[in-house]
Amino acid sequence: MFDAKTLSRLLEAHIAKIRSAPKDGGYTTETVVITAALVLLALAVVGIIVGKVTNKAKGIDLG
Repeated sequence: MFDAKTLSRLLEAHIAKIRSAPKDGGYTTETVVITAALVLLALAVVGIIVGKVTNKAKGIDLG
């Protein structure tokens, strides 16, 4: 098992590696916004389809 000093050094090295990595936060934000917009659009389309199918089903005469 690792001792505290070794774990501390590994953690510091990992943090330094993460900090030196190129930042790409803008791309991630754009992706989240576009994905959210597509989800909202899909929900709207599903709502429209469900409404039309429900109205058609109510119009069926079973008697």
